[in-house]
Amino acid sequence: MYIVLLTVIVAFAPNSELKSHDANQRAQLHPVPIQISTPNSLTTTFRIIDINKGSARGAEQSVGCPQVSVSLTDSDFGDGPYILQAGFAEGESLGATYSVPAEDFPIQIDVMEVLFATSNTIVQTTTHWSVTVWDGTPTKGIQVASFSSDGIIIPHLVMPPGTNGIIISVSVDPSDPDQIYVYNDSGMNSFTVAFRIDQHNQAGSPCLIAPPTNQNAFPTTDVSGLDFPNENWINAISGPFCVCGTGWMTFQQFPQLCTPSGDWVMRASYTPIECNQDLAACCFSDNSCSDLTPSECQIFGGTSAAPNSTCATYICGSGIGACCVPSTGNCVNFDLATCLIVAGIHMGEGTTCADTTCFPEGACCLPTGSCIGPVAPEDCVAVGGVFQGNATSCDSVSCPQPIGACCSETFCLELSESDCVAVGGVWSGPQTTCPSSEGCPPDCPEDINDDGSINVSDLLLVVADWGSTKSDADIDGSGLVDTTDLLAVIAAW
Repeated sequence: MYIVLLTVIVAFAPNSELKSHDANQRAQLHPVPIQISTPNSLTTTFRIIDINKGSARGAEQSVGCPQVSVSLTDSDFGDGPYILQAGFAEGESLGATYSVPAEDFPIQIDVMEVLFATSNTIVQTTTHWSVTVWDGTPTKGIQVASFSSDGIIIPHLVMPPGTNGIIISVSVDPSDPDQIYVYNDSGMNSFTVAFRIDQHNQAGSPCLIAPPTNQNAFPTTDVSGLDFPNENWINAISGPFCVCGTGWMTFQQFPQLCTPSGDWVMRASYTPIECNQDLAACCFSDNSCSDLTPSECQIFGGTSAAPNSTCATYICGSGIGACCVPSTGNCVNFDLATCLIVAGIHMGEGTTCADTTCFPEGACCLPTGSCIGPVAPEDCVAVGGVFQGNATSCDSVSCPQPIGACCSETFCLELSESDCVAVGGVWSGPQTTCPSSEGCPPDCPEDINDDGSINVSDLLLVVADWGSTKSDADIDGSGLVDTTDLLAVIAAW
C-alpha cells in the first residue's frame, strides 16, 4: 500500500516580507521570497501505476535495519523563509540525486518529500503531479517507479488562496509486498527522486509568459545558497525562446543566468535490506556490556562498539577509540587519557582508525572561481574558499564562477567572465556592479520601453523586432536584434 501524506502549511506572512511581482513575468526560473508556517496533515492511499522489472524482485525483509534519511537542503521543512521558484511550467520536473554507500545496497525507498508553495494567490490552486524514482541519475540511471495523481486515489495538490505551503510526502506501507527497491544496477551508488508538474493554470508559451504567480503553486528552494549544483536537477521543457535549455540538466549544467540560488527543498528516506547483523559489544549507561547486533543494541538503548568487538575484550566506559595525532599524521586506537598525553584528537569511544579519516584533504574552490588543492578544510576556509570534500581533486570539481559587471558602450550586465565575453562585453572583475563600475553607462539600455523597470514588455519588444537591423531592441549594438539581446533583457530582469 502506498501512502501520500499532504502536510498543509497555512501561512501568515506580513506584506513587508514579500516582494511584488508581475504575474506575467517570465524568467525561468523566477524566484519569489515567501514566509510560511503552521503545519497540519492529511493522509490518503493510492495504487502504483508504473513500476519496471528492476523494482519488483520480491518482498525482501529489512527487519532490524535502521532507516537512513537523505537530503541536499538544510531546510527543516517547517516555519521560515523559502524561495518560491515561480515560472515552473507544465511538464517540468525537479529532482535530487542522493548518494548511498555501496555496502547499503540493495535498499527500499520509504519516503519521498517535496515542498510546494503559493504566494498571494487569488484563487484556489490545483496542481496535477507525478513522482519518479531512478536507480542512479535521470540521464544515465534506470527508472524503477513512477506514480501520477488522479484526483481519486492519488490526490492532486489543492491549495487555498493566499501564501501557503504543502509538503507532498509519498510513503510506502512497510507491510505491503509491493515496495520500491533500488539494487544499484546502474553502478552509480545513488538514487534520484523527481517530482513533475503535470498540469496547472498555464496559458500561452511558458517561455514568453510565465504561468501566473497569483494562480499557481510552485516548488521551493532554500535560502542558504546552492550547495549541491551537481545533485540538484531540473527537466526543462522545449519551446520558442526557451533560452535556459531543455531536457534533464543539473544546476551545474543549467545556464548561470537561469540557475536557482538554493537547493530544492526535498528529502527522502531509505532502509538497507541486508544491513550488518554481526554481533558487537553493546554498552549501556551503567557501563554493563552485552554482545548484540547493532539494531538490537539500539532497541535496548545501548551504544554499539566497533564491528567484531566483544564484551570479552572491550571495556565499556574505557573511552577507547580512534586518536588522530597531528604531530605524526597517524591514527592509533587509544583511550581518551592516552590520546591527550600524545596531544592527539580523540574521535569518540567505539570509533576505530579503520573507519576514521583523521586529516582530510581535497579540492578548495576560491571566491575567484579558481581551484587549489589538495588542502585541509581549515586551510581552505582560511583563504575564503569552500572545501569540496576529502579525496576530491580540482580535476573532478567545477567551482562556481564569480559574477561582475560586464560593460560595453551600449549595455551593462552582471555576468561571469565567460558569459561577458560571449555577449561581447568587457568584464570589470569579480563582485563589481554596474552602477559603480568604471566605464559602464549610468543607465542600462535593457529598459527598452523606458517605463522605469525591466519586465515582460521589454522582452516582447525584443521578440517583436526580432531580426531588425534598426531598433532600440538592438541592445548589444551588433546591428541585429537576436538571441544576445534577448539574453541581455533576461539577465537584467
